[in-house]
Amino acid sequence: MLIERHGRTVYEKLNAATVGIAGLGGLGSNVAAALVRAGVGKLVIADFDVVEPSNLNRQNYFLEQLGEDKVKATTENLKKINPYVEIEGVSTKLNPENAGEIFKTCSIVAECFDKAVSKKMLIETILTKTKKTIVIAASGLAGFGKSNEIKTKKISDRLIIVGDGENGIEKGLSLMACRVIIAAGHQANAIVDLLMIS
Repeated sequence: MLIERHGRTVYEKLNAATVGIAGLGGLGSNVAAALVRAGVGKLVIADFDVVEPSNLNRQNYFLEQLGEDKVKATTENLKKINPYVEIEGVSTKLNPENAGEIFKTCSIVAECFDKAVSKKMLIETILTKTKKTIVIAASGLAGFGKSNEIKTKKISDRLIIVGDGENGIEKGLSLMACRVIIAAGHQANAIVDLLMIS
């Protein structure tokens, strides 16, 4: 079906790709679903958390998955979309010692954390501990309204940032599915674009 939809060339490029997703919350769980629907052949996903009631307003989980490990729940959901996708799931807290090793086979890693300190750590670790891996990060997607303020900006050859750069949870703004999913769509779209030109 994907060959019919995309054409063989696009299908083969996406199917051959390995993409990492760091964090499986509002961004990561939705980026993962978009990439699997697009036809990316392998995902390396990592998170240490479990599904909580407060996650259901924006994250790609369901009521019956409450209390379940996010890596396990995400894998279940992605396999329902495409049973042929390869998922390498790592249930751990990412840090400077393990992130480079976990994502070493990935050409692109989506940074999908909530906290600025975690975002900084992941970006610095991937850019310093890998030679070619590109990071698609996010900054400024809290609140509601102003959809068109969420932009995709190329910072360097190996770093792209999605968001409005201003509206974060540190300002007391809530995270809502509307803007979070827009940002996740930007991240997934940037990933597919890079895979197609590589």
